[in-house]
Amino acid sequence: MTNNQTSKQIEGIDPILVTIFQRTFRAITDEMSISLTKTTRSPILCEAKDFVTGLYDEQGNMLEQTENLPILSFSLGPVCKEIIRQYGNDIQEGDVIIHNDVFSMGNQNNDVAIFKPIFFQGLLVGWSAAKGHQADIGGAVQGGYNPNATEVWQEALRIPATKLYEAGILRKDVWNLIFANIRLQMVQEDIKAQIGACTLGERRLAAHVKKYGLDVFLRHKIALFDATEKMMRSEIQRIPNGSYLGDSRVYYDGKHPGSQFTIQAHITVEHEDITFDFSRSSAQTKGFVNGTYTSTCSAITLTFLQMVDPNIPHNEGMIRPLHYVVPEGTILHASYPAATTFGNHLCPQVADAIFKALGPAVPDRITAGWNHLLCSLFTGNHPVTGRKYVDICFLGLKGGSGALQGCDGYDHIGMIDASGGVLDQDYEMYEHQTPHLLRKHEYLQDSAGPGKWRGGMGTYTEIELRGPDTTMVVFGDGDVEPNYGLFGGKGSVLNRITLDYPNGETVVPKSKDIIDNIPHGTVYKQIAGGGGGYGLPAERDTLSLANDIGNELISLEQARKEYGWKQ
Repeated sequence: MTNNQTSKQIEGIDPILVTIFQRTFRAITDEMSISLTKTTRSPILCEAKDFVTGLYDEQGNMLEQTENLPILSFSLGPVCKEIIRQYGNDIQEGDVIIHNDVFSMGNQNNDVAIFKPIFFQGLLVGWSAAKGHQADIGGAVQGGYNPNATEVWQEALRIPATKLYEAGILRKDVWNLIFANIRLQMVQEDIKAQIGACTLGERRLAAHVKKYGLDVFLRHKIALFDATEKMMRSEIQRIPNGSYLGDSRVYYDGKHPGSQFTIQAHITVEHEDITFDFSRSSAQTKGFVNGTYTSTCSAITLTFLQMVDPNIPHNEGMIRPLHYVVPEGTILHASYPAATTFGNHLCPQVADAIFKALGPAVPDRITAGWNHLLCSLFTGNHPVTGRKYVDICFLGLKGGSGALQGCDGYDHIGMIDASGGVLDQDYEMYEHQTPHLLRKHEYLQDSAGPGKWRGGMGTYTEIELRGPDTTMVVFGDGDVEPNYGLFGGKGSVLNRITLDYPNGETVVPKSKDIIDNIPHGTVYKQIAGGGGGYGLPAERDTLSLANDIGNELISLEQARKEYGWKQ
């Protein structure tokens, strides 16, 4: 039996058992996710949950995923297939394979994946996998984000598919080679946690196959793919046939001050299939503002998933009707050996282009513009413990989502590639893990884009930086052009980061920047804008507007100016 067979060709399919299989696969990946949350060391993983867990069949087809971070929705399957292609028959029970290489289907250097093959009675039946954002991955800058990079070696240690364990035996030389090039001991512990999560997935899937038998497993797996494909095709049929165009922009003020690059989507809907063609986008940049094929396909996938039935299972059948055209050499699929760390964060621009393209066809399925990412990463030596630390400031980056027909945007949800998956650090844990003091973290009044349905609220964050050698890396966008409203709605405020030094000097970093030796006592201030509004602000219902004014989310001045409030 092969995966090219469909369930129509297979007799003896029990539809109830197909559902049981789908729920079981999901329960396994959820359990893997819980295990990883409880055993990792880095706050990027155990608190922010910047990782994905998944199960795949023997050919690398997705059985199920738990994407805590939606940008990782497409990130494991292509790597699994690359591993199978690379190793062929040289795969044994007990193998553990590590991978992060963006030029062999990885999505971002810091996102390191672990894969374990799953065997039943000596036959390869599947794979368990976990990918997480590591606190360091070598390269020129601690933490992995280097806005000055022009090639991959200035960003990270490249790890093509490599066996850490072979037939259950640790390859100590390989382990030592990799971690000799990574600054933080914590990363080794987090990789061990990922191996543990994959081992859990291996045991659970093997037990499932044993319970039902290999033949039943194979037949119902194919039936599940077919049923999921049918669901997705039904959703696509609701979009009128045609060709649709939309575009957005990204600004690069690192090596190329004032440069502007275009992301353009040409979307073709043909009955039950949809093609996303980004070949008209700008050529790749000379710096690190470039995407990879995998990161871009993830961005396309997660955006479209927000427009369809949320009950569609996440397996191979889901992506069969989706077709991706992302030519090499463009900003969304940079050629070797380009720098690409920023690639995951081109997702908001990809989403904007898709929403703008499909908005006229399906106005009830798209949102106004989400706040774009503008993020800081702090590194240094903790003055109390003496240890190096890396912290992505998730506290400050989370703005609002765009509104949609019939619903205000989500407040303080973060960029669309996280879509609520990335959590804020706990305040007390933040001050324990870093030397810094959180002074303010609150909704920013008047940050929601006005509309009949307003955008989600943005935030204001204030942190006192403590320590003698703090370095800040800034990466993001949204400080040049605000997000947009739809159908008469308006955009939000611009993102902004400032540093108020103890001597009275104020520094405004570029959106792709590195600032070293920040003085102790400097106050970091960040505005994360809200989401765009949907529909004419004058049509907002009086009760909702009154509640927003009463809760001080909207000022009287903005209520009168933008909404025509008369009271």
